[in-house]
Amino acid sequence: MTAATQTLTFPVTGMTCAGCAASVESMINAQEGVEKAEVNYATQSVKVAFHPALVQPFSLQQAVQSVGYDLIIDTVNGREKQAEAQQSQLNKLKKNIIWAGTLTVPVVLIGMFFMNFPYGNYIMLILTAPVLFVAGRSFFINAWKQARHGRANMDTLVAMSTGIAFAFSFFNTVYPEFWYRQGLMPHVYFEAAAVVIVFIMLGKLLEERAKSNTSSAIKKLIGLQPKTVLFITDKGEIETPIAEVQVGNRLLVRPGEKIPVDGILFEGSSFVDESMISGEPVPVEKKAGDKVFAGTINQKGSFRFTAEKVGSATMLAQIIQLVQEAQGSKAPVQKLVDKIAGVFVPVVMLIALLSFGAWLLFGGQHALTQGLLAMVTVMVIACPCALGLATPTAVMVGIGKGAENGILVKDAEALELGYRVNAVVLDKTGTLTEGKPKVTDLVWTKPAEENRSFLAGILLSLEQESEHPLGAAVVEYLKEMDVKPVPLAYFKSLTGRGVEGLQDGKPYLAGSPKLVNSINIQIPDDLKKQQDLWQNASKTVIYFADHTSVLGIIGIQDKLKSNSAQAVEDLKKQGIEVYMVTGDNRQAANNIAAVAGIDQVIAEALPSDKADFVKQLQAKGKVVAMVGDGINDSQALAQANLSIAMGQGSDIAMDVAKITLISPDLTQIAKAIKLSRLTVRTIRQNLFWAFVYNLIGIPIAAGLLYPINGFLLNPMIAGAAMALSSVSVVSNSLRLKLSKINI
Repeated sequence: MTAATQTLTFPVTGMTCAGCAASVESMINAQEGVEKAEVNYATQSVKVAFHPALVQPFSLQQAVQSVGYDLIIDTVNGREKQAEAQQSQLNKLKKNIIWAGTLTVPVVLIGMFFMNFPYGNYIMLILTAPVLFVAGRSFFINAWKQARHGRANMDTLVAMSTGIAFAFSFFNTVYPEFWYRQGLMPHVYFEAAAVVIVFIMLGKLLEERAKSNTSSAIKKLIGLQPKTVLFITDKGEIETPIAEVQVGNRLLVRPGEKIPVDGILFEGSSFVDESMISGEPVPVEKKAGDKVFAGTINQKGSFRFTAEKVGSATMLAQIIQLVQEAQGSKAPVQKLVDKIAGVFVPVVMLIALLSFGAWLLFGGQHALTQGLLAMVTVMVIACPCALGLATPTAVMVGIGKGAENGILVKDAEALELGYRVNAVVLDKTGTLTEGKPKVTDLVWTKPAEENRSFLAGILLSLEQESEHPLGAAVVEYLKEMDVKPVPLAYFKSLTGRGVEGLQDGKPYLAGSPKLVNSINIQIPDDLKKQQDLWQNASKTVIYFADHTSVLGIIGIQDKLKSNSAQAVEDLKKQGIEVYMVTGDNRQAANNIAAVAGIDQVIAEALPSDKADFVKQLQAKGKVVAMVGDGINDSQALAQANLSIAMGQGSDIAMDVAKITLISPDLTQIAKAIKLSRLTVRTIRQNLFWAFVYNLIGIPIAAGLLYPINGFLLNPMIAGAAMALSSVSVVSNSLRLKLSKINI
């Protein structure tokens, strides 16, 4: 994709089935300058990558309008306009159902029970015509627009089936003598045509209502944003619309209120319920210096904070955007379903014609009427709506449920990958441990003691430049000791091993025992003993040295998270192998792993070693999920089949990751994998029933059972079955909302 390519997502209106989605997608893809277009039927949107120099959104809109749909190209209020259009369409649909249903009831009564009613056929003709050509006119208009471009969709099937039934009945009503002369009865099927239109409209209404529930997670997240804030001014607190908040504004939050924007608390303290965005049920204590997030709820006490991120920059806004994008993404299995849906309607029309021909050849006395009935029934029952809804509705509910539990899934592919994971590789620092390492000991050698203050300043300067959390721990410790940094002439980070620098032309380094050994600096025996002692106590050891000798040794400890062992047990319960990979020394790594319940440990690993280890597992046929939080995990995260980042970690790790866990709770990993498995199971159930419905329904509709037991499916029953198939698929996806993802 070139730099000149732009990618935008546009709402689409008017789509009623998977065939419509395929039609819109192929129409946009056919436009010059369009690199790729992907339609999501469930979200009623299309994501288009295009070259603005060659094609503009307006041209895409015209192309889509030419086949009977519409593209909303307003990038600011597109969603609102789509919601308005959909609501207007829904209201219109309700009205049409009411009066079409009212007209259809007498048609059914006459057609089924009072067939010899005087002028019955003419009454049915008069009542059915407005049902088809006024209430159901959109089916015929859209079918015509499709036909002009050589395409076909659900509307084509509905229009052709009801149109043929109506035309045949009309002919028999005004010219019954044609059949009488041949010794046959002039049957009419007005009731079938009218009922099919009503049932299909009713099915669409139920489907729309069910579909709106699949996006309830997004609605809940959007509902977390308060409308107003309390500004702190010299004249007191002033209530103001949230849109006016700027970075740096000072705001007040009272008990029970939602926090309006992200910021840092500077006065007061409280407990804040962050469960809506993190899934963490226990309120978190907040005091001066702590971060607070938009959408979370203040429980007790008032506090004041400074706005740091506002509008689309808040964590809540980013979560909403991520979830919307993820819900609009396509699962790999959906691409295959789309291909099937694209050819489904023409194939069904061919089957309908073949069944009509077969009836004409072998149908005996009533060959024409029954063949006509079979053709109409095949077209009615074979609508690909359920096929189009099977995957996207399950993905929408799955991703929404994840967001409600603090599990952010980047796209549908990640959700589909999760169920295949059978090996999880965990980073240690910040993932299994709290990620807040503390210096517990610092011992200087005797020669260094004389110049300790100066050397501590050099150590501080070296570690200040480091991005590693262990470096941050050393900096924090030295600052508490009131050490002042000494300027360096040169600095270099030795990835995975430590840091080095030059002060007054003399080289210094701070890093792992491996680094010191690699440059052949002799470690005194007493320090070696100290190193063994600390490592046996699960501490990480850092040496500080110049170019000839060790100057000091530092012991750092990072506590294991309280639920790490539970998280590992949860993964094992799901039959998943668990590995720990860390750059830390073997002794400390083994001690931590033993407490966490991990048997397989890779210690003293460089970032590239972590990625290589993931590759080795993949070469053995494992589907690997890598869980990490730091920049040094990015390579392994990118290599893994499924990458999971801890939300408290680096932005790079979260950018690379397919799944981000907002809270530091490791038990979320097992929940994310279980959610993935539940979603994929739902997709498979939906696809199974959608395919089985058509595989069974079409042959029966064609009259396969007639030679065996004389059964011929009525088009009215076919219409009801078609409507119910879509509703059942969406309802099955909604069941996912009730599933428990706790292990």
